[in-house]
Amino acid sequence: MLKRGDPAPEFELPDADLQRVTLADYRDRKNVVLYFYPKDNTTGCTIEAIEFTELIDDFKQHDAVILGVSTDNCVSHANFRDQHGLTVRLLADIEAEVCKLYDVWREKEKNGIKRMGILRSTFLIDKAGTIGHALYDVKPKGHAAEILALIQQMHP
Repeated sequence: MLKRGDPAPEFELPDADLQRVTLADYRDRKNVVLYFYPKDNTTGCTIEAIEFTELIDDFKQHDAVILGVSTDNCVSHANFRDQHGLTVRLLADIEAEVCKLYDVWREKEKNGIKRMGILRSTFLIDKAGTIGHALYDVKPKGHAAEILALIQQMHP
């Protein structure tokens, strides 16, 4: 598991508009809130994405961008964004490569069936590319406000 002080693993993924996004794009320019969520258009993931969207201006005041990652494809992300008016940037990690780098690709069990999936997690990455906070297995409701409070403590 990643922890505070670790270098954030580099990545390159497409967003909902098929634009390539890398962590290096933000180096020395922005703090990054990188959140991993299980699936577009599910209840918890929708709540989380809407709450991040509602607070996006507050995050911008702290030079922070919000990037959401799931294994859904770009078309699914675009539909999810447009259906809910989301302003967070959604990245497609179809092969779960970045999920594995951040140690959020885990075995889950539901109704006695085991399968691999994303453990809802969020990483605060500073402008230097260092992890300031690594939060694994978070709950969606109220999470965006919790992350905003952590950023405010890091960058008053």
